[in-house]
Amino acid sequence: MSKKLVIVESPAKARTIGKYLGKDYLVKASMGHIKDLPKNDMGVDIENRFLPHYEVIPGKEKVLREIKEAAGRTSSVFLATDPDREGEAISYHLKEEVEPVNPEVYRVMFHEITARAVKEAFSHPSSVDMNRVKAQWARRVLDRLVGYLISPLLWKKVKGGLSAGRVQSVALRMICEREDKRDKFVPEVYWVVEARLKKGKEFTARLTRKGGRKYRITSEEEASQAIQAVKTHDLTVEKVTSREKERKAPPPLITSTLQQEAFRLYRFPVKKTMQIAQRLYEGVDLGDGPVGLITYMRTDSFRVSPEALRAVRKFIKEKYGDDYLPSRANQFKAKKGAQEAHEAIRPTYVEMTPESLRGKLSPEELKIYALVWKRFVASQMKPYRYRETRAEIRAGEYTLESEGKQTLFPGFRRILEPSFREEDLPPLETGDVLELVDVTSQRKETQPPPRFTEASLVKELEEKGIGRPSTYASIISTIQDRTYVRKERGKFIPTFLGRLVVRLLEESFPDIMDYRYTAEVEEELDRVERGEVEWSEVVGKFFSTLESNLNKAQENMPSVTQGIKTGLKCPACGGELLLKRSRFGLYFQCDSCQYKSQFSDLIVEAIKMKCPRCGSPMTVKRSRRGEEFIACSNYPSCNYIYNETEDLPCPKEGCGGHLVKRRGRKGRYFYGCSNYPNCDFITPYAPVREPCPQCGLPYMLKRGRKLVCPRCGHEEKAHGS
Repeated sequence: MSKKLVIVESPAKARTIGKYLGKDYLVKASMGHIKDLPKNDMGVDIENRFLPHYEVIPGKEKVLREIKEAAGRTSSVFLATDPDREGEAISYHLKEEVEPVNPEVYRVMFHEITARAVKEAFSHPSSVDMNRVKAQWARRVLDRLVGYLISPLLWKKVKGGLSAGRVQSVALRMICEREDKRDKFVPEVYWVVEARLKKGKEFTARLTRKGGRKYRITSEEEASQAIQAVKTHDLTVEKVTSREKERKAPPPLITSTLQQEAFRLYRFPVKKTMQIAQRLYEGVDLGDGPVGLITYMRTDSFRVSPEALRAVRKFIKEKYGDDYLPSRANQFKAKKGAQEAHEAIRPTYVEMTPESLRGKLSPEELKIYALVWKRFVASQMKPYRYRETRAEIRAGEYTLESEGKQTLFPGFRRILEPSFREEDLPPLETGDVLELVDVTSQRKETQPPPRFTEASLVKELEEKGIGRPSTYASIISTIQDRTYVRKERGKFIPTFLGRLVVRLLEESFPDIMDYRYTAEVEEELDRVERGEVEWSEVVGKFFSTLESNLNKAQENMPSVTQGIKTGLKCPACGGELLLKRSRFGLYFQCDSCQYKSQFSDLIVEAIKMKCPRCGSPMTVKRSRRGEEFIACSNYPSCNYIYNETEDLPCPKEGCGGHLVKRRGRKGRYFYGCSNYPNCDFITPYAPVREPCPQCGLPYMLKRGRKLVCPRCGHEEKAHGS
């Protein structure tokens, strides 16, 4: 009975903690939650203050039995689950099961898995925080109420398998609203005139004003007039302003910014980023046993412990010198509602640089660790200082502007952006006459709002106060699993079904789908955790609103039995299509004629089109390989097949073919020439309908952040999406 039992969630965490605690401790893993609400029942007693009925998760009986047996033969039990609501709930359920066989049960909490932090936590054990447990109960019950009360209504009104979620439906609304804005967007054409000027060295200036006022060129004729003016008039420097500026160091990473940076730099999905970060937190074997490399990765606080601040300031002084070390530690203001008991994500040992771990971590682990390490060290460095110079150049009645930057002190950018390039202007003075090297114009179009990526969706959720760090990954996974959205080149596109569900929910449950209301519920959950309000009161208020909306929705929500209006026009007569359901599934039917069509997102696209050859309605067909495509319904009299890139010519001179989107053997799409095999042009990059300013090809290819012309090789920075 001399040994002590420690219970954690995962085997990896158990190995790391066991290494630090030694032979007097027995460490077991619960493999996550051991209890949850029942799978096939709501599990919430609405009549008894919404009391949740938790039961042992099927398949966890053996794990629980082994834990209870170990607890019975040890002197005391320490619950060392993660320091958040989920971890507290796991500890509470473990305590319920273990206490009857061993009443000596304690809670220990740490935000980093290091020898110092673990031993410090075990020297000051506490008890399970019931406020955190109740906050987790409240979230779980709220989500269960929405899922079990609204989802069956969707099954009845639309079709089985649909689901609604308290947070995921609001996230889906964001994606649908962005798509609506894109659909309504009308692009405006404009021209950009740029001149390459010289005084000692060359630099670029852009035409911005005419007659002293801001000027936007809206026609090719205006662009030609501006170019002619630049060519025929003296280019005289009218004004030069120069001032020193600085950018302060950014804060260390938190959950949302880690997810955004990992996606921006490496295109890591949110779920993947969190899985890698979890491994780094729980411990990675570096040759002499597992080591926890970063602090807890589910946090929204910028707080850093005094010990970590002392360590990083010492490191900066020794590695980079006093010039890079501020006189006192940088402090960052946390957003409203942040859990200040947590720390920001940081390395556990700042002296363990990414270079020192090369070869010991997998490439993906090293990328995430380097993100955390660089951002933490940079956050405690001096600001980046630079001189910004702006010049205004006169050409008749037109004014061109140019801007240059000169680095005075790199500061934090020495770590975050060590190879950044900046173009400074040559020494300019008022009255200088400049030499014209070249002047060009480029036709542009205003771009619609970009679709959400995983990173931008997380940012939007965080800004609106919807969800919390631990929920972002599950939100994104759920809306994809339900086929409410699809991903195309990393961007979310709502399906017709997703947009329909959002519309029905907005009409019938305006409060539940409201951004502000959802954020207020999150704030109430935070108040529960702080012990300021009783959890059942929060759930009761929410349920009152939900029940009121639900009663109205039972009567007023449109149903496929009568037909749900879709807003789509019938391709046969122009009437409105209704969505209906038969024993074979959903289908479209015109409210004015006999037109019918099966239901799918591809059908929705086809309905909006007519055959350009014969004018017949387009329909969806299936190839021998099982792939669906849009073709003329008048086949075999008309064999037209729709190709989304048929108006884009092959870039090879004299070919005469056009681009065709194809699928390779491994399922990946690529673009080739319609004249294959006579023409071998092929590219994995998607065409963007942005004309090349050099050769006039009506599109360029998007390669990462660049647009590249496949004909002449011209490159420029991509803009819009």
